[in-house]
Amino acid sequence: MKRNIFILFFAAIIIFAASCNNSDDMQNDNQNNDSTKLTVYQYPDRIATSIIYEVNIRQYTPEGTFAAFEAHLPRLKDMGIDILWIMPVQPVGVKNRKGDLGSYYSIQNYIDVNPEFGTKDDFRSMIEKAHELDMLVILDWVANHSSWDNVWIDEHPDWYTQDSAGNIVAPVEDWSDVADLNYNNQEMRNEMVNSMKFWIENFDIDGFRCDVAMMVPTDFWDSARVELDKVKPVFMLSEAEEPDLMETAFDLNYTWDFLHLTEDIAKGNKRAVDLIDYFLNDPAKFPVDKAIRMNFTSNHDENSWNGSVYERYPNCYKTFAALTFVVPGMPLIYSGQEACLDKKLAFFTKDTIDWNDCDMTLFYKQLSDLKINNSALWNGIFGSNLEFVSTENNEQILTFFRQNHDNKILCLFNLADSPTDVKYTEITAEGTYTDYFTGETVEINLNDTYHLKPWEFRILIF
Repeated sequence: MKRNIFILFFAAIIIFAASCNNSDDMQNDNQNNDSTKLTVYQYPDRIATSIIYEVNIRQYTPEGTFAAFEAHLPRLKDMGIDILWIMPVQPVGVKNRKGDLGSYYSIQNYIDVNPEFGTKDDFRSMIEKAHELDMLVILDWVANHSSWDNVWIDEHPDWYTQDSAGNIVAPVEDWSDVADLNYNNQEMRNEMVNSMKFWIENFDIDGFRCDVAMMVPTDFWDSARVELDKVKPVFMLSEAEEPDLMETAFDLNYTWDFLHLTEDIAKGNKRAVDLIDYFLNDPAKFPVDKAIRMNFTSNHDENSWNGSVYERYPNCYKTFAALTFVVPGMPLIYSGQEACLDKKLAFFTKDTIDWNDCDMTLFYKQLSDLKINNSALWNGIFGSNLEFVSTENNEQILTFFRQNHDNKILCLFNLADSPTDVKYTEITAEGTYTDYFTGETVEINLNDTYHLKPWEFRILIF
């Protein structure tokens, strides 16, 4: 409780200061812009330190139910999670289904729950328990397409994209189990928004993670956000990197570029200097007063199609997990990563996570505590910029500090599978620090040499 009060107080100061400094500008903006223009984050006390967790209900437990997952909520809260992203919970289409259970993203009925997961009351109970633990719950939303046996398809074929012969088509050739929705049809748009409202009004959902958001017109998301906020202020995650989506509709978006770049570094195809270029150029693409990027090393797509972190980040999965927590952005943890999930989870059939005790559970808790308790690492406008520090050695070193008032964090990463020596050449790095993981005192001085093992990283607190 004390932590939340402090965060809320700190966030309020920032927002109040910004509003005072820009009151004239804001007044002019309000006069010139329409009602779709959003203000700063709807959940400032949460957004500052939020860590998001993707929940795969089907694979989470042997039962694969809401009730079985609910038992894990206290553990996740203790690990530092405060936003739960729940993969789609609606019934899965049968027509043209892939595998024996089908894709979560082939929605048969937008306003019902998959009976394999439990009942509506079970789902409501899960959300209520999460709210009791002060966690937000966002629901995965599939607006681009539906199943071929969706309740809409026979009654409203004009709600779907058709070819010249009048045949409904898939959005992508390989997505043969889903039918493409037609966003030129206003009735369909209205019903899609009403379906989203259903989950807020009946289950108190806190927002949505929007699947392939870039494949749906931005103006739909903009208008949908306004309508949803009339019911309840929502938190919105976009599975896309298009900057225009962040202007009005979304609070958080994907960093596919960051993920693929780190995977290339793990393979030896890219270097730390490429990551520096990424962080120097990426912020300019997004609204600086609003956008938060979501950093991750895994999610359901990466895990199921490209492999576990142990396959994609051999010998360095901890290095890049740590990086997602200390660079600007909100970190994501996927179901089972804290249990050393070392396999691809099947996507179209049952494939339960093996819940082993492993050092990743403690590691993620340590990373969560680090982010929560150091304001320099907070998300968006509540944290600080990333400032790189020059060194004398080769291109495999990534070192930077983040500083917010009296809180300063110096990070040092060896992003290669070979050892290296580091010698700082900038006075900004000098100081007496505490190593976060070991508690040791570390003196950083110009021209002193520091040795790092392959993939070793140090997080130092000033």
